Amino acid sequence: MINKIAIFLNKIFKRQEKINCLDMVDIDQIEAKINYVFNNKDYIIQALKHRSFLLVTNESRLLSNERLEFLGDSVLGMVVVENLFRRFPTKEEGELTKIKSLLVSSKILARVARQIGLGEVILLNDAEEKAGGRNRSSILADAFEAITGAIYLDGGLNTAVAFINEKLLSRINEILSEERNKNFKSILLEYSQGNNLGVPRYRVKKEEGPDHDKLFTIEVSIKDKALGIGKGNSKKSAEQIAAKKALKKINIL
Repeated sequence: MINKIAIFLNKIFKRQEKINCLDMVDIDQIEAKINYVFNNKDYIIQALKHRSFLLVTNESRLLSNERLEFLGDSVLGMVVVENLFRRFPTKEEGELTKIKSLLVSSKILARVARQIGLGEVILLNDAEEKAGGRNRSSILADAFEAITGAIYLDGGLNTAVAFINEKLLSRINEILSEERNKNFKSILLEYSQGNNLGVPRYRVKKEEGPDHDKLFTIEVSIKDKALGIGKGNSKKSAEQIAAKKALKKINIL
């Protein structure tokens, strides 16, 4: 009899925790942020529930957003790949793979999540919040994928496609054109090898300043023809600048 009472009370406790979760978030605000109204509000609650929050609700790990994240990752990948396949009919699979990897990277998904304002509504425990969890790229990216999975379950594939198009793929040109997302050395290498020109050669022309504040001047050449010179506080940054100038000189950028 005592065991039955304990089980009964435990069920009541769990139901109450669920109600508390709904009370802790402004569903209307969240739906306005993502431009979608859920038929089943449980999906959006679970999509926002970081595993640290389970310590507050005393729920199973299965009720965090990680299962929805797993689903959303697959839905997102499929939608992005189809979009790129149709958008870039002349690009080979290797190029499409690189673009897809950029679009679904934690860096880009976290940025989209910040633009939506997901960091304000993710359910975290106090320790994770104090540790900066609301602005952590991995948590934000996971939440975006979880919401994608939740929308897919609640509204179907077409609804998920509309969400992904609006929040991510509508910005594809902006994302691809940003210089900080480009590896100019990699682009120059692909160009030179693709045209049977060998490998670009980077040479330090000058090294100035004390050890703690060096300034490097590096020249890049292909087939012994100098194409660009870059300056930077590290060899890596100087090489990137040199590669960028070379790409402009040969009209790739």
